Amino acid sequence: MYSVEVEQVLYGYPSVLEAAVIGVPHEVWGEMVAAVIVPKPGQTIDLEELQAFCRQSLAGYKIPRKLFLVDQIPRNASGKVLKYKLREELIEQPQVK
Repeated sequence: MYSVEVEQVLYGYPSVLEAAVIGVPHEVWGEMVAAVIVPKPGQTIDLEELQAFCRQSLAGYKIPRKLFLVDQIPRNASGKVLKYKLREELIEQPQVK
């Protein structure tokens, strides 16, 4: 997947403090792009606005289709994002609209 490219674009969005991109299951496509975002304090993020922002820099199939807002992104001791943990914790949660 092209998660690094999508994450770089997400970091350009004014309300994003931290971002991670993961694949989540989809019935038809097998997997789709989801963004896990820690918003800047006091900021809110809308999925449609974020998608419109991403459309300026990314191909359509790379634009996140789900958005999860979290307080923090899990990392290991060396600071690497634990994407497997994000998948485990978030796939069952409803997306933000």
